[in-house]
Amino acid sequence: MSLSPMRVVALCSGGKDSSYALWLAMRSGHEVVEVLAMVPEREDSWMYHTANIWLIDAFGECAGLPVRKFAVRGGQEAEQIALRRALSKSGAEGVVSGVIASRYQLTAIESACALLGMKPVTPLWGRNPSGLMREIVREGFDTIITLVAAEGLGPEWLGRRIDMGCVEDLERVSEKYGINVSGEGGEYETLVLDAPFFRRRIEILEARKIWRESEGRGILEVKRAKTSEKPGSTPDRR
Repeated sequence: MSLSPMRVVALCSGGKDSSYALWLAMRSGHEVVEVLAMVPEREDSWMYHTANIWLIDAFGECAGLPVRKFAVRGGQEAEQIALRRALSKSGAEGVVSGVIASRYQLTAIESACALLGMKPVTPLWGRNPSGLMREIVREGFDTIITLVAAEGLGPEWLGRRIDMGCVEDLERVSEKYGINVSGEGGEYETLVLDAPFFRRRIEILEARKIWRESEGRGILEVKRAKTSEKPGSTPDRR
């Protein structure tokens, strides 16, 4: 069911799913009043993206949107309480999220919305993972993989750009190991460097790969980054 245009807050981590959902909400006529970044203290958060979340400020600058960060401390229940508190301060009518298949995340967002009298906007819900990934690539999102945590995804995946070849490789890994091609199960996390709605782009200046062999997981830790003009754009005179 389509929703009438309204003022919305976008739950966003700077990763591909939340960024793409934000853009689809914009295209549907919704007014995005702010980006809300939930910042968990735990690496094993049930609901929230953790890898390089500090870059959400650069994301907001590139998108031309204000960013509000909300600290999250504790486990599952604390994460849901934090979500309700953060949304209650938004003053928006709806909440955009990039949830695709996680019934747990969808229920948490819908419950928060019901309590606060807000409407959930979930344009990616129920989408085919492979089809969605190909669509994101076709629409011009420049995205890299910043965390991997699944069998079949080794350190060579860290920093890899998600293009059609990458999607095909993810599909092959999925066939062999059963991962979700879109990473919805936490198999990997991403960072959007450029998007169709960006005024500027994110440029990574320094990063290092950290691989935890005993855990079979790793992260591309971005140490320094900046925003820069997009090719062909009007020079920024600020």
